[in-house]
Amino acid sequence: MFSVSEEDHLKAIFKIAEKEKKAVSTNSIAAYMNTAPASVTDMLKKLADKDLIQYQKYKGVTLSPSGSKVAIQLIRKHRLWEVFLVEKLKFSWEEVHEIAEQLEHIQSDDLVLRLEKYLEFPKFDPHGDPIPNMDGKFTLRSQWSVAELLPGHTGIILGVREHDKSFLLYLNDMKIKLGTSIKVLQKTTYDQSLRILIDGRFENLITKNVAHQLLVKKV
Repeated sequence: MFSVSEEDHLKAIFKIAEKEKKAVSTNSIAAYMNTAPASVTDMLKKLADKDLIQYQKYKGVTLSPSGSKVAIQLIRKHRLWEVFLVEKLKFSWEEVHEIAEQLEHIQSDDLVLRLEKYLEFPKFDPHGDPIPNMDGKFTLRSQWSVAELLPGHTGIILGVREHDKSFLLYLNDMKIKLGTSIKVLQKTTYDQSLRILIDGRFENLITKNVAHQLLVKKV
């Protein structure tokens, strides 16, 4: 059994390492968790004492196999709960992250297995992120960002990299969700902004950053 704070730190390390592909700095963890570096350092010492991380001052942090297992199971529970909240309780995709942050700390393995079965073993959550199975294995698939599409090419939205509520509300206003068709009409040379056609009906302009956050399968 681990505390909520211990679990949150392990998941933060996993998420940052997944993005940066290197050992994680104390400052990165502090920024991710919106806390002081000194408190992160104290927690890292505790996690190292429990053999959940490998930690060397000034060299960064990596998860041990046992620490990685804890982090992946947290992610599994979080994403299953998000599916439940959206599909069964009809929450919208921008509402579920904070609720799932609370539910992911439930310790009952039996509840998680029953939840997964009830949801008919989903492979991806409402934001398009893969849900690890009980063995910690993620389902992989080919996907590209809208920024990588050439003018005249179309993609179907599979997921979003950014889960910030304001960003998801912005996509709602643009009528963009999972399954939406995006056709690139024009790419501006100056700033790489894109004029797009949404579901064959709505034209709009998006920045390079927004285009990078939208993940699609090519059609």
